[in-house]
Amino acid sequence: MRITAENRFKKLIVIGDRILIKPLKPDERTSSGLYLPPGVQEKEKVQQGYVIKTGPGYAIPVPVEDEPWKAEEEQVRYVPLQAKEGDLAIFLLSGATEVMYEGEKYFIVPQSAILMLEREEDL
Repeated sequence: MRITAENRFKKLIVIGDRILIKPLKPDERTSSGLYLPPGVQEKEKVQQGYVIKTGPGYAIPVPVEDEPWKAEEEQVRYVPLQAKEGDLAIFLLSGATEVMYEGEKYFIVPQSAILMLEREEDL
């Protein structure tokens, strides 16, 4: 299978309440004009980047019922995350884990470390 921009992240599975984020360079600014100056990013340990992929959410157990005639169901359900692919996330670096994937830097961040999301949608 040939790796393209569209399928490059298909084989990655993000676990639980974690989010894969591609960081912006310190001088990059969003189309709406939102940006964090380099001094703020260094002093406050705050970073921004685009959400590439999200995990399924917070796991909540399903009560086990002893009904053998019922079909076997998945024993875990999830409360979905607020972050969605394409969102701009501003997050705390203290909660993030830096990873390299195919020569590029990304962060894996729990949703609890995200301070704000910017979403390009028609309201």
